[in-house]
Amino acid sequence: MINPRLAVDLLRVLWAFRARQWYRRPPFLPLPPAAYIRWRMYTAYGDEAAVPPLEDVIRFARWRRRVMHL
Repeated sequence: MINPRLAVDLLRVLWAFRARQWYRRPPFLPLPPAAYIRWRMYTAYGDEAAVPPLEDVIRFARWRRRVMHL
């Protein structure tokens, strides 16, 4: 079950990784560029097509909150 604090942490991560000027290009969603996601997966897991385990995503979101003092 997700708690409210974790939900906020995950939304902040999503917002931080959004494409610049996402509102100017269809589909007008604040999603990161596909090339950026492939690069992140390659640097983290050694495979551009990797899908991070849920626990890694949660751990990163919590770590980011602590480091950035959010």
